[in-house]
Amino acid sequence: MTQVDLLIAASGLVALVILAGAALYGWTQWLALKRRELDLRRPLPEFENGSREGMARIEIADLKERIRKLEAIASGVDL
Repeated sequence: MTQVDLLIAASGLVALVILAGAALYGWTQWLALKRRELDLRRPLPEFENGSREGMARIEIADLKERIRKLEAIASGVDL
């Protein structure tokens, strides 16, 4: 190998390391952004216990209503 070939190979390796570092930095910053977005969606601690029970009851009632509608459709009854 000549010195020119060695210089080109070294330059390519340095460029690859710089690009990999930039990609890694971008990835970690994107993950940090997604963590912050998830933290903002979490409910407040004082409402957490009560809202889970209430939400579960609402979801169960909603599912029961959907089942009633599907059974009515299956039996041919208009709602």
